[in-house]
Amino acid sequence: MSRVRTALVRAAGAAAGLAVAGTAVGVARRHRVIHRRGAGDLTPFGSLRTPPLTVVADDGVPLHVEIEEYAAPPDQPRRPAPPLSIVFVHGYALNLDCWHFQRAGYRGLVRSVFYDQRSHGRSGRSDRHHATIDQLGADLARVLEETVPEGPVVVVGHSMGGMTIVALAEQRPELFGERIVGVGLISTTAGGLDPSRILLPMVPSRLGGRGLHTGVRALAHGHRSVDRLRRVGRAVATVATDRFAFGDEVPRSYLDFVDEMLAATPFEVVAEFFPNFRRLDKFDAVEVLGQVPTSVICGTADKLTAVGHSRKLHSRIAGSRLLECEGAGHMVIMERHEQVNAELDQLIAAATERVGRR
Repeated sequence: MSRVRTALVRAAGAAAGLAVAGTAVGVARRHRVIHRRGAGDLTPFGSLRTPPLTVVADDGVPLHVEIEEYAAPPDQPRRPAPPLSIVFVHGYALNLDCWHFQRAGYRGLVRSVFYDQRSHGRSGRSDRHHATIDQLGADLARVLEETVPEGPVVVVGHSMGGMTIVALAEQRPELFGERIVGVGLISTTAGGLDPSRILLPMVPSRLGGRGLHTGVRALAHGHRSVDRLRRVGRAVATVATDRFAFGDEVPRSYLDFVDEMLAATPFEVVAEFFPNFRRLDKFDAVEVLGQVPTSVICGTADKLTAVGHSRKLHSRIAGSRLLECEGAGHMVIMERHEQVNAELDQLIAAATERVGRR
């Protein structure tokens, strides 16, 4: 997409957002969003923090949660509660910090919930039998119950986080349209994934095809040695991250930040969750998302969950919007954070309008 076309698309999106909002309040909110642009680049990675709380999953695993509360503008009376909450669900081998640009961009503008998935980040370790996409869906349900006990909510997932939302839709379809009023699916799929793509930034050596699954199982038994190799071979790992996480050239700080998250995830955890991707087959479950505003977002140069997966999701979810970020890779939430945040703003506006029509 040319720069001119990109500018036109963004301008059209902004105009549509104002049309959806349709009120002085909507215009004021949009102005605050615009004012926050660039906040992520001005904020050091990993520095956005709020006092943590713990949500205990149904099998006893503690999940680390951080909440950014809504802050009413000084010229507006503080409402007893924000009209909407957003729950962000991160992907495989990452942690809640991957939402850096979304957290910085929406800080204070809306109530936002971030959490580390089980065995990731600062959350507790899962046993191998509960390291499944279905369990992650159940975990999300618990997070919603504990952190958004009432009021409408939008759920946004990246990569495995999107799969988590799809699992929740399969398990609890009644939540969509009542409690959940909007969905964002970013760089994700509901099935048909080539698992070898997912592992490429994290394996210490070249593995492929059927041998990949055998190799992962073998490496899992010696996971401590693998972790040492990953630390020693950081230069090789950095090259892999650059190649498979991003599409265009990005600042070195972006690359280092993602690399640190990947390196901090023990290979034992990587190996435990890995079999899920080959078995994933939940496209029939996504149709329920057509009951609420849904945005599907992907980079056209995503080497891990190729854009075709997002196109298929879009085709299966009635009324959904599809944003293809030209030239962006799997970490589109960082690489094209302005485009992603603009699309999420449209999602929030549509979800808010839906709540207002109740």
